Amino acid sequence: MCMNEMKVLFFLAVCGHLLCGISDCLITYVPGGKFQFSDIRDSKKMKETFSRMPESRPIQSVLLGVLALLLISFGGYGVFLWMKQYSLFHAAVILISLAVFLIPGTAHHVICGTAEWFYLKMGRTEEALKIIIQYFTRTAATMAVCYIGLIVFCITLFHAVAAGMTSMPAWSCVFNALPVGLILTLLHIGGGGNWACALMYLSLLIFS
Repeated sequence: MCMNEMKVLFFLAVCGHLLCGISDCLITYVPGGKFQFSDIRDSKKMKETFSRMPESRPIQSVLLGVLALLLISFGGYGVFLWMKQYSLFHAAVILISLAVFLIPGTAHHVICGTAEWFYLKMGRTEEALKIIIQYFTRTAATMAVCYIGLIVFCITLFHAVAAGMTSMPAWSCVFNALPVGLILTLLHIGGGGNWACALMYLSLLIFS
């Protein structure tokens, strides 16, 4: 595959992460305010926050997120093909970590959206909140594995670029999703990890 074709794959990943960030915001920024994960401890606050939330919004988030992850998979495969030119070891780690990120990540995205949908359908009651907390807790492994895959992917790419192993300038490693995503998360920006990943793929598109 030529470099121009790989850049098309990187562009698809940029689009995918932007769409995934939007899908995250659909279930984070609700008409009743901004949902914080810590809010699940307070049934009254949850009921108030989701008082004007349309039932269609979580479903839209699920469908958009699944499409986004499909686009992201093309970009991640592009990184694997690109990295093969420089290090077979790094390329193999990237391919494996990509699968570890995408497969549980798709499940996790569906779980988050459907949990919110069920909460709305069950009338935002205290009992409904207990049920979705139990549902989310019992499926939390998908989230943990997903993030492990993404972290390994980002660390591997960061190392290859920072060490000067690739065609990218070593300083461009600062656009890696791991440090950028951490900053955006600390700032409590919804979809921060996806905005950071979109920037990372954009840097690949420009500098590779």
